[in-house]
Amino acid sequence: MAVYFDNNATTRLDARVLEAMLPYLSGPYGNASSLHRFGRAARDAIERAREQVAALVNGRPKDLIWTSGGTESNNLALKGVCEAARPTRLLYGITEHPAVLETAEALRARGWQVETVATDGEGRVDWARFERQLAGGPLRLVSLMRANNETGVIQDVARAATLVHAAGAWLHVDAVQAAGKIAVDFAALDADLMSLSSHKIYGPKGIGALLRKAEVELLPLHHGGWQEQGLRGGTENVAAIVGFGAAAELAQQELEARGAHLRALRDRLEAGLRALPGTRIFGDGVERLPNTLQFALRGYEGEALLMQLDRKGFAVSSGSACASGRGEPSHVLLGMGIEREIAAGAIRVSFGKDNTMAEVEQFLALLATFAAAPAPAALRS
Repeated sequence: MAVYFDNNATTRLDARVLEAMLPYLSGPYGNASSLHRFGRAARDAIERAREQVAALVNGRPKDLIWTSGGTESNNLALKGVCEAARPTRLLYGITEHPAVLETAEALRARGWQVETVATDGEGRVDWARFERQLAGGPLRLVSLMRANNETGVIQDVARAATLVHAAGAWLHVDAVQAAGKIAVDFAALDADLMSLSSHKIYGPKGIGALLRKAEVELLPLHHGGWQEQGLRGGTENVAAIVGFGAAAELAQQELEARGAHLRALRDRLEAGLRALPGTRIFGDGVERLPNTLQFALRGYEGEALLMQLDRKGFAVSSGSACASGRGEPSHVLLGMGIEREIAAGAIRVSFGKDNTMAEVEQFLALLATFAAAPAPAALRS
């Protein structure tokens, strides 16, 4: 038995997405920048996918820029906006993904005044402190994620947009984990930039997008071509782009059904965990992604428990895949004020559309055996 509960790290390529990609892996092979019929066929496929991905989040196709994934989208948003202006201030949420956190800190070395936006104990923005920060002087950009990749906690970024715009700054929203799991509306949220990624919604790896309002000035990360409005040079990966488009269209069509299925799995897991002694659920009681639950089992160290679960056939995570292997507790949980010892025991379960209730029951039965006895010395936090 092998059960995959790590869908926030990556999802399995949907067979329907692969079917859409196959003709562009072996058939139409023209460069989309070429003017002949081969190039035009590639260009048509790219523009069709641009419409599909933009539609998933109610964006305008002409505002969408292809990237290699969420990390590049976040880099392009933060560096592109900041390096188009003289250094002032940049704010980012303390629980952001490393792709935002480390990009912001790199800008600090380039003269930017970088500050973190604090959260409450459930991972939501501390609004009183945030408003004081916004009033603290000239401000260029604020970056907040729509939904956290570890806890699943959903941020009220529409409220943030109103405050950020009143302060004369732009708002970037990392929607990599949210898009395709909950309704995400670029226009209604009033974001200025938004990051998206294909492999979180059953599309191929290596392709993402950045939505940008036309009035937001942005500098490219690299040079050497005029593709993507001169903001992302290089010959396009047509097959991957087509796959992203197909995945986005399926996610939009199946959003409600997928959400109901995932929420049922998560709620059953949560109910089962509450019955186990010494279990702590993070982000408990606030709005979260329907597929995500992060918890700690008293006495167990997270990565050691993860390996034990893997040996028993369950693939889970101890946090962000981009921060794994560091041996440190989750910065997300520490940013929420969770004690280091408890944060070190964190396990994240993130369900996918193909997971079943039977798998959840098997997982709970296994966890019950761990909770029933003291943790062995090798697994203790």
